[in-house]
Amino acid sequence: MPVLELKDVAKSFGEGTHRTDVLKTINLSVEEGEFLVLLGFSGTGKTTLINLLAGLEFPTAGKVSFKGKPITGPGRERGVIFQNYSLMPWLTVHGNVSLAVDTVFPGMSRAEKTAKVDHYVKMVGLSHAAQRRPAELSGGMRQRVNVARALAMSPEVLLLDEPLSALDALTRANLADEIEHIWEQDKKTCVLITNDVDEAILLADRIIALNPDGTLGEAFRVNIPRPRDRSAMNHDEGFKKLRAKVTKYLMDVGVKGTVEGTRILPKVTPIHAEQVPVVVEEAQKSIRDTNYLEFSQLHKIYPTPKGPLTVVEDFNLKLNKGEFISLIGHSGCGKSTVLTMAAGLNEISKGAIKLDARAVMGADPERAVVFQSPSLFPWLTARENVAIGVDKVYPRASQAERQDVVEYYLERVGLAESMNKQASELSNGMKQRVGIARAFALSPKLLLLDEPFGMLDSLTRWELQEVLMEVWSRTKVTAICVTHDVDEAILLADRVVMMTNGPQATIGKIVDVDLPRPRTRKALLEHPDYYLFRQQVLDFLEEYEHGAKGKTEAKSEAEKPGSKQEAA
Repeated sequence: MPVLELKDVAKSFGEGTHRTDVLKTINLSVEEGEFLVLLGFSGTGKTTLINLLAGLEFPTAGKVSFKGKPITGPGRERGVIFQNYSLMPWLTVHGNVSLAVDTVFPGMSRAEKTAKVDHYVKMVGLSHAAQRRPAELSGGMRQRVNVARALAMSPEVLLLDEPLSALDALTRANLADEIEHIWEQDKKTCVLITNDVDEAILLADRIIALNPDGTLGEAFRVNIPRPRDRSAMNHDEGFKKLRAKVTKYLMDVGVKGTVEGTRILPKVTPIHAEQVPVVVEEAQKSIRDTNYLEFSQLHKIYPTPKGPLTVVEDFNLKLNKGEFISLIGHSGCGKSTVLTMAAGLNEISKGAIKLDARAVMGADPERAVVFQSPSLFPWLTARENVAIGVDKVYPRASQAERQDVVEYYLERVGLAESMNKQASELSNGMKQRVGIARAFALSPKLLLLDEPFGMLDSLTRWELQEVLMEVWSRTKVTAICVTHDVDEAILLADRVVMMTNGPQATIGKIVDVDLPRPRTRKALLEHPDYYLFRQQVLDFLEEYEHGAKGKTEAKSEAEKPGSKQEAA
């Protein structure tokens, strides 16, 4: 008998013309001790399905059962770990876990309860922080408390609703490893919702895709032996084949193809192309394509009560015109600091940045920035949000020409049907499309992207990466993208620039990504060299995972034979 079962389950919200069908004809059985992963895009009903299993929602049609009995509400046999932590801020780590134990085991002696709490706090590696309150913990530590609290209730089944999605990449990977370790210790039945293919393969016995129409998609059996080492997977042929297969399925059912439109971009000249005097323009012609963007001995130093703090030190890099660079490194390594200095939004402490042979001085539309949050005016439409910049950048163009520019780029990013929607009505992914369209519409000399897809789920991110590559291929604007995603870095870039840990962060290594363009994720996963480039970046990040290296050591790494840092 399956532990959990859904028979012909459907779930809808609202009535009549306002009815939304979220799940349709779901038939699913979860076996005892199985680690099942449900994988899909945002809006496919993953969380609704977990809520049905948890007894927090009830089906519109069909039956949901636990060990053959209908689920009529929440139960201690089904522990739920949500994306948000929901901790009591006035209680310590120990207190938050104790609260759950007191509720579920009222007849247990105080000594037994204390021993139980201590056991699970230790299991998630928080014994040293047992007396700290949530405000004193990092995001990863708070989620560990959430895991300990769920486990301390001794559930037979663990239901995990994207518990790692709000964490940075390194913390996410470490906590995923801990969840697998806990599952192997207790052999509890686990159902995990995620949007991360690698996470799914590393943890699951079985992966089931959820289709965008609310139906169950293809099921994939994961036959890779355990334990599954994250780094070793990069060399495992079974992992590579399954990764490509799952990715292809998800992209086929969810990621829309290249957006083609009818509008033609008018030949209008942005104001920043007219600022250079003719004599200077003539003198620059011979050098404009090489060393188009130069970072020379760049430093960023912040004053602190304990004295000057050097965040970035001796950052030296040269880009040719039309080159796309990915900047990657662990949290706090100064990636965004370098980017904001290039944008003119953060003062340079020492050294210089030159774009097109002119020093970067303050913010300017010639350097367009796409941030993690697109910062749109919520009361304006998508069209109006893009038009604000276009009107300033093309003062000599007619109103009709400026409108054509706005509509051309909104069409390119797939918003032809949503141009007149207010920003407040758009999803996060659609808002970021507006941000991308707005940046390209400025015809910038330099495009700066600061983790532009970091707030989106993995699959929406894939879609927008395709959009970004498609629009970039038409403009070939010089671009730098800050990211923590190894696959994103390789997919987008001509070179991946890796930064050492801060403070005093600098360039540690540069990898030339010699892969054909135009690129698609599916094609790259099948390219024989893709995993070689991936391994070089993973090795570097792993080397710096547990703390900073000395500047001299990092510099010697960057200057080893084969590094293109100086030659570039």
